[in-house]
Amino acid sequence: MIPRTPPSVADRQRSYFRTGATLALSFRLEQLGKLRDAIASREAAILEAVKQDLGRPAEEAYTSEIGIVRAEIDVARKRLAAWARPRKVRTPLLLFPAASRIHTEPYGSVLIIAPWNYPFQLAIAPLVGALAAGNCAVLKPAEAAPHTSRLVAEMIGATFDPDYVAAVEGGAAETRALLEERFDYLFFTGGTQVGRIVMSAAAQHLTPVTLELGGKNPCIVDRDADLEVAARRIAWGKFINAGQTCIAPDFVLAHKAVKPALLEHLVAAIGKFFGPDPMASPDYGRIVNERHFDRLAALLRDGKAVVGGQSARPQRYLAPTILDGVSWDAAVMQDEIFGPILPVLEFEDLDAAIATLQARPKPLALYCFSRDRARQDEILRRVPSGGACINDTLGQYLNFRLPFGGVGESGMGAYHGKAGFDTFSHRKGVVRRATWADPGVRYPPYRTPLAVLRRVISFLL
Repeated sequence: MIPRTPPSVADRQRSYFRTGATLALSFRLEQLGKLRDAIASREAAILEAVKQDLGRPAEEAYTSEIGIVRAEIDVARKRLAAWARPRKVRTPLLLFPAASRIHTEPYGSVLIIAPWNYPFQLAIAPLVGALAAGNCAVLKPAEAAPHTSRLVAEMIGATFDPDYVAAVEGGAAETRALLEERFDYLFFTGGTQVGRIVMSAAAQHLTPVTLELGGKNPCIVDRDADLEVAARRIAWGKFINAGQTCIAPDFVLAHKAVKPALLEHLVAAIGKFFGPDPMASPDYGRIVNERHFDRLAALLRDGKAVVGGQSARPQRYLAPTILDGVSWDAAVMQDEIFGPILPVLEFEDLDAAIATLQARPKPLALYCFSRDRARQDEILRRVPSGGACINDTLGQYLNFRLPFGGVGESGMGAYHGKAGFDTFSHRKGVVRRATWADPGVRYPPYRTPLAVLRRVISFLL
């Protein structure tokens, strides 16, 4: 007798999902509450794990890893009943007497693959949307952040039945094995190259997918910008988490008339944030591992460092660096930097600058500093991007009423708040008809002249 293969985690979760246990709103709210409590009881451990993996200060880690997730859970618990309520839509006369509604239903078992740069938040925040929508879920935390991965796995294992929510640790082999299983939805956050692999795997089962990728996010500083404020906000958005943020400004495109002054303000902002020696600052993080450090260190050969440029491989330290004299053809301008290196280029004509950006892949984020509303709107209208923020950086990520996601090579699909609930929900159209009227004109044999039928159908639909 041939031994039976034990059911996979996806199969076990699909069986559990089919019991209908996850569908009740009371159950979903209870599970979101359990997740919130699990996080609250592990705050110190989460902060320590993130510090071990990325050298991040507690204040920065709390805001971007714990605070955001708790807010996401609170929004979902408060709004879930409204999100899940069937939405009535107009019914054409052709179907009279009837009512039409859009129902949301969960997909089933979803796979969430998390990255290493915000290893707690980017694992748990998508999970909130998945559970709010009524799904089961498998989390694959990032192996490049081993301390946080271990903590996420422990927390999930201690909080949920694995037939409902499970965490699978491991590297590329474990990820490939998960991708070979048949899930009902895939949610991936990471780089474009791996995103293509995930999408290819999803195609084998025709599984719907959300890809949260990255790109070279431009930051335009126009001639009328408040340079001191712009420099402070750009430096904050760029150097938080040592630049390892998918929506960080990847390069600045400054008007030629203000570029020298902007560079001075950027240098001053870095000094104010991290002192004369950022390596000694308790508020500045580290590169995640030696492989990424070596990649970033090689990019320092391009242009001239106006500030920074120092590095120490044993400590995975790379100073916050501003590069001047960088060409569009330089290596640092080819791929997403994902580190604390900020090239500053210049432009004179806005139309030419926009044309240059239009010729590049669509970024995940677009930033613009300008007081001129017409020029702001021109940039927003003509430069496509996943999201955008005017006169600040990262702001589009912090409003849960806004969908967050990429476009083109920076990703597909969106989440956060209701957008996360919608991502993990199938929108099912439902028509409910009465039986007291059933006109025979719709049935064969057909006797209505075609000319009359055209006018009638146009009216009835």
